[in-house]
Amino acid sequence: MNILVINCGSSSLKYQLINMENESVPAKGLVERIGIEGSILTHKANDDKFVLEVPMKDHKDAIKHVLDAIVDANHGVLKSMDEIAAVGHRVVHAGEKYANSVVINDDVMAALEDCIKLAPLHNPPNLIGINACRELMPDTTMVAVFDTAFHQTLPKEAYMYALPYELYKDFGIRKYGFHGTSHKFVTEQAIEMLGKDAKDTKIITCHLGNGASICAVEGGKSIDTSMGFTPLAGIAMGTRCGDIDPAIVPFLIKDAGMTVDQVNDLMNKKSGVLGISGLSSDFRDLENAAAEGNERAQLALDVYYYRVYQTVGAYAAILNGADAIVFTAGLGENSASCREAICERLLFMGVQIDKELNAGARGKQMEISTADSKVKVFVIPTNEELVIARDTKVLVSK
Repeated sequence: MNILVINCGSSSLKYQLINMENESVPAKGLVERIGIEGSILTHKANDDKFVLEVPMKDHKDAIKHVLDAIVDANHGVLKSMDEIAAVGHRVVHAGEKYANSVVINDDVMAALEDCIKLAPLHNPPNLIGINACRELMPDTTMVAVFDTAFHQTLPKEAYMYALPYELYKDFGIRKYGFHGTSHKFVTEQAIEMLGKDAKDTKIITCHLGNGASICAVEGGKSIDTSMGFTPLAGIAMGTRCGDIDPAIVPFLIKDAGMTVDQVNDLMNKKSGVLGISGLSSDFRDLENAAAEGNERAQLALDVYYYRVYQTVGAYAAILNGADAIVFTAGLGENSASCREAICERLLFMGVQIDKELNAGARGKQMEISTADSKVKVFVIPTNEELVIARDTKVLVSK
């Protein structure tokens, strides 16, 4: 059984074709700069790498090029799209409507459209990707896998807000948490690396990238996480502000003359490290600029790191200790300076990293803590696609 996994971002698209007989990946790739000048598809099939630079005005264009690459006579791995049994889609937010993955139909699409207001950056491209695949592959089963599912084990005291209870009861206003497929995958890998029974483990997983969240995991289950009712909450991110004093919102409306939509756009798309630096939401740009003496770029990084180790420290208290801290996602997997800056402020927990190991841990699953560190520190490349494929296989098999 071949399952195609699609993970649509606002201007990018990751994909993997996974053979579920042995969970191998015959083909995978990345489309970048969708709708932006310089659109590029990087397709890898076995030992072959194919790069296509062609304008892609939207996600439908991108997915069409992905499907063409998969069945291409020279670079493809399948003879026809009929060999794809199902497509699994990452979907950020389902509110309280779905706690588990589901086969997509019109009712599911309507429910997900209702959740756009909860995830304005991510649900729209997720839905665009689904609609594009349904149009291009009308006879293929589509499955939605939700970022919120792993966090359904949060206790009430963790997911309830100190607002009138009726707002939760009537409107579902509560913490949901996101990046669930990533936190779930790296948690399972970390448990294996610890060599302990899952029930005896306390792990803090740090999904750090343009979008970022942290999760406290006890006994293999999420018990708290930094994102909340929407993916806007938590630590500072690429373009998102994260947690702020909520009174800032009415202040901006009343005193700065902004509309509700303008404030929402500001907090989601113009804040975070982009807003502080005035330069970029790409951490590679910020690290390079900071190294050249750009003070605002350095400040943006410092704010980001501060929010991370602040949250890790809080979760160590919630867990009453930790066996391991995991770094994953684009920044967590690839930036040694990011990991070092954060771990330097966790000495109170007994965290000590080997700087040489840390420097060499770029996109590799490995331990970077010293032998005498009281808390193990792991770098674990996430694999949300495999989690999505496994859920899709279960639903298709039924």
